[in-house]
Amino acid sequence: MPFSVKHHPLRFWRHVLPWLVGLVPVLCGLLIMQWQSERELHNRSEATAQRVGNQIERILANLSKAASDLLPLAGQPCINEKLALRDQVTRRAFVRSTNLEYRGELYCSSLFGPYSEQVDTSDYVEGKLWLMDGNSVTPGHPLLVYRLAEGERAAVVTVDGDHLIGALYLLGNDNYLILQVGQHWLDRAGKVQAGMVPQPEVAATEFVSTRYPFSIHSGFSEGKVAQQMRSEYLAMFLLLVILGAIAGATCYWQLRRASSPRAELQRAIEANEFVPFFQPVVRSGDYCWAGVEVLMRWQHPHEGLVRPDLFIPYAEHSGQIVPMTRQLFQRTAQLLAPHAELMEDGFHIGINITADHCQDMALLDDCRQFLAAFPNDRVRLTLELTERKLVAPSDVTHALFAGLHDLGVMIAVDDFGTGQSSLAYLRQFQVDYLKIDQSFVAMIGGDALSLHILDSIIELSSKLGLGIVAEGVETEAQRDYLARHNVDFQQGYLFARPMSGQAFIQALQAQGVASATDNQPLTFDS
Repeated sequence: MPFSVKHHPLRFWRHVLPWLVGLVPVLCGLLIMQWQSERELHNRSEATAQRVGNQIERILANLSKAASDLLPLAGQPCINEKLALRDQVTRRAFVRSTNLEYRGELYCSSLFGPYSEQVDTSDYVEGKLWLMDGNSVTPGHPLLVYRLAEGERAAVVTVDGDHLIGALYLLGNDNYLILQVGQHWLDRAGKVQAGMVPQPEVAATEFVSTRYPFSIHSGFSEGKVAQQMRSEYLAMFLLLVILGAIAGATCYWQLRRASSPRAELQRAIEANEFVPFFQPVVRSGDYCWAGVEVLMRWQHPHEGLVRPDLFIPYAEHSGQIVPMTRQLFQRTAQLLAPHAELMEDGFHIGINITADHCQDMALLDDCRQFLAAFPNDRVRLTLELTERKLVAPSDVTHALFAGLHDLGVMIAVDDFGTGQSSLAYLRQFQVDYLKIDQSFVAMIGGDALSLHILDSIIELSSKLGLGIVAEGVETEAQRDYLARHNVDFQQGYLFARPMSGQAFIQALQAQGVASATDNQPLTFDS
């Protein structure tokens, strides 16, 4: 709650900061979940590539065994070895065909028997493996050829590409998997291609066989991390959202608490920011200063002087007016006591109190300490009882008022005539002064009804033997009217405006010099 009409630049952050605080655990959690998901996907990718690689090695081990059995037959007539070739196809699970090679010529096949085809060893990676995009029997269908050579002899064994594709599918159903042999590679689409192997967007890993010249590339497509986070960490994300909401709400509550009127007033009390301002009271006749009303002002570090109507009502509502007024007592004494010689004996110092003070016997100690700061009989302390809160008579209030009068402290009813309890105060408490509200004084020379009320108040105070102070005197006509009706004291802009402590002391000094020279009263406008 602001205490002035000025714009608060920090309001923006008070609204934005809770959102930022609430987002921090969510964003941090998302980053951690993303890192964990990427780590898990990388581990899965490595494990999948390892499994697929092991399976391809088992297939090639099967082919290698068949080739080892057939290699001694290479160079023998095909008609004698054809059954042996077909026997290997029958007995080996992954073998599709077997072939014999001698002196660079493929001369015997389990499919055709005697056969003749020149062999280009450069087609084979390290002379062992060739990933083919089909042959004359099955064009466009992938084949993996294993060649085992010894001198002029060699055994060539093929495995159908379906076994390879099956390994890519069954062992890595959600992975992006590629089998690479030399410059050729095979993906799960089943087509052998040449050139650079495309890399997956997420968790790209590679398994390189140490037994055979091939490698497996594994990874995941784009968006897999988000999918992993949704499938594995949805509950954790919801928990983070709840924690973020709690953190944001807590931050908002703390900011509201820290920026609440109560917290701001408490901060100001601890920082000694409430300062006294002084408005002189003159006595009728010579219009010299007979006293002063002490007014509370808030010297805010950012807002400057805050109007009392913006903070005093809340201070009274929250009960903080009591420590604030205690500070006002102390600061007023610190300011004025060193300059007591500038005041005439019996100089009145008026300080406002509220109903909360009237239920606290500590006010008696505050007044005692205040008076002790001045020489005896130099000042008369007057407590001006405001009517924003009703003072309920009790044993405490009666004891307090009796103790105050024993100290010589006087009681005045402030803004008399405007509140509902003014007459009740006169009946219930021992009152010394009435302060006529400025609204009645302003009607002098105008509203006849208000003048009748004003005359009645003056007459009432006379009959009750009470002193009377008129507030809000701004014109000479008002001053003269009040003087003719025997009003004891006057206060208002005609004589002086509220001023700071330093300005008040300077004005006291100036008034003393002027009185000593020409015995003429002075008026001050600032």
